[in-house]
Amino acid sequence: MSSPLRRLSTISSHLPSHSSITHLTTRTMSSSPPPAPWREPFTTHLTSLQPPIFTLATLHPVPSHLSPSPSIPVLPRARTCVFRGFFGSLPPNSRNPAPLNPPIYTSDLLALTTDARMSKTSEIFDTAGGDSQTASGGPSGGGGPVEAVFWVDKTKTQWRVRGTAWVLGPDVDGESDGARKVRSVLQPKMRKTDGEGKEQDWSFGREVTAHFGNLSPVMRGSFRGPEPGAPMDYHQERKLGETLEDLGDGVARKNFRVVVIVPEEVDMVDLSEETRPRRWLYTYRGAGKGEGAKLAGGKVEGEWEVVELWP
Repeated sequence: MSSPLRRLSTISSHLPSHSSITHLTTRTMSSSPPPAPWREPFTTHLTSLQPPIFTLATLHPVPSHLSPSPSIPVLPRARTCVFRGFFGSLPPNSRNPAPLNPPIYTSDLLALTTDARMSKTSEIFDTAGGDSQTASGGPSGGGGPVEAVFWVDKTKTQWRVRGTAWVLGPDVDGESDGARKVRSVLQPKMRKTDGEGKEQDWSFGREVTAHFGNLSPVMRGSFRGPEPGAPMDYHQERKLGETLEDLGDGVARKNFRVVVIVPEEVDMVDLSEETRPRRWLYTYRGAGKGEGAKLAGGKVEGEWEVVELWP
């Protein structure tokens, strides 16, 4: 019998199988997926959300004596995060000193940054189930279920993005189980753009460094600070408020992570008309699996099925 934690993680059961991928290839990109049908309205709405903050919910494993019920091995945890753009197409920033990847890829994958010492990182690893559990052998890996919730007040819309989260660390271009798993999951979700550049010059590691460089020097310095959540008298001879210009700083880069969310469901509620609220659910069906809609009133668009729901 499977454990409750493994059953909670069935959302990741159909992710691509393990393979070793260092660079993106023309063969894979020739069949890259079309843009998700929710991407354009989502992107448009987020232009009204400054800064682009959202709530990220994860599952936190707990000992049985702390659980409200023996059948519930996890508890919810939520926190406010900053949306850092779609993975592979980092927003332009003239102050970013990092060497950038050529602008030849984009995706529908949501990116954020975090400290490896924060609880969200371990929760993404610890709640991964099935095949994803092989991805916990290093700084990169994950596969735990998450939900990201955006409320855009100007457009009166709420976006709920449900899927799995993957952690990219300094080893992401390496050959650890976690690094190879991350690449095997994210690579098929990326698509070629019309930007100039050579595919062999694009790497996951360079994208992680670019995200680090896209932060302000004070934000970069925070990754050298004391461990988040530790008692105040446990300062490890470190302090807050440092600025950091060196993108290769060993301490900061050891703690810095990019988290990428692979959407499986996107639930959008539109409250812009008080007398006629509306709601749509987008469900990922995958390549070659969208011959017909599975939900009453549903319509297949590319790799996604969309259906209007009662709000």
